[in-house]
Amino acid sequence: MPIFLLIAVAVVGLVFSVVLINFFGLWLRALTSGAPVGIPTLIAMRLRGIPNSLIVNARITAVRAGIEVSTAQLETHYLAGGSVDQVIRALIAADKAGIKLDFNRCCAIDLATSGSGKTVFDAVRTSVNPRVIDCPGTESGKGTIDGVAKDGITVRARARVTVRSNLDRFVGGATEETIIARVGEGIVRAIGSKETYKGVLENPQDISKDVLNRGLDAGTAYEILSIDIADVGVGTNIGAKLQAEQADADKQVAQAKAEMRRAAAVAAEQEMRAKVVEAEAQVPLAMAEAFRKGNLGIMDYQKIRNVSADTEMRTSIARDSGKSNPK
Repeated sequence: MPIFLLIAVAVVGLVFSVVLINFFGLWLRALTSGAPVGIPTLIAMRLRGIPNSLIVNARITAVRAGIEVSTAQLETHYLAGGSVDQVIRALIAADKAGIKLDFNRCCAIDLATSGSGKTVFDAVRTSVNPRVIDCPGTESGKGTIDGVAKDGITVRARARVTVRSNLDRFVGGATEETIIARVGEGIVRAIGSKETYKGVLENPQDISKDVLNRGLDAGTAYEILSIDIADVGVGTNIGAKLQAEQADADKQVAQAKAEMRRAAAVAAEQEMRAKVVEAEAQVPLAMAEAFRKGNLGIMDYQKIRNVSADTEMRTSIARDSGKSNPK
């Protein structure tokens, strides 16, 4: 036998041994599990950098659970960056719960939740077992949702919202933060529609009914099952506080207007005094003109001075008498 033929046989035997060592066990496990995978397919997975054990185990799990999934579908989802294990778990959970969920939809949900801290399995589990969301959320840092009734009294409430996943809207639907925001807005509006705070305290379930009937879960990834008021209490009287602040503001405006009127009156008084002084300054000029024209004689002028001096004396006596005999 030629030497090159021996070498070829040895190489073939070596390759066959390597393939047998690396893939035979996995191939045999898939075959005995009822989910056969050909050795060429396993070799192709290895060449593409896909962990064939992950794909084969996922296919075995799905087939044993009655779900037919091909290795090509699993490989495609793995190369897209999805979690094969989570998809298979979600499909099995949905199938056992009687929820209609196909492979493509499940993969889309898995890719949509990638990096969010949630998984497609969590979405299916929430669809089967509804979860409760606190409103307001703990991330907001607020303990209650505050609304003001028509009588001005603040009412503080906390709610618990029971939701379940809506798998048909899970891809592209709004998250639970939107649910919390909408429910909070609905509670504030419901409280504001009450005539008095007593109506809220007597019938808190009216708030739940009013908020629930608004269809707040439209366009979200969840379906709201119930809204329960966990706690309700009375806060401050916002109406009275606002009225007091308005009264204080009106008072300041009135004081400012009064000060404007006082300043105008003082200015008018000073203007009148200036006119009086101006008029008095015209008297000596008029008297001098009367002297020149002969309308006023020296005796008339002397009488005027006597009358003025007598007036000043009487005024001085009256002023001194008022100081010595106070009333």
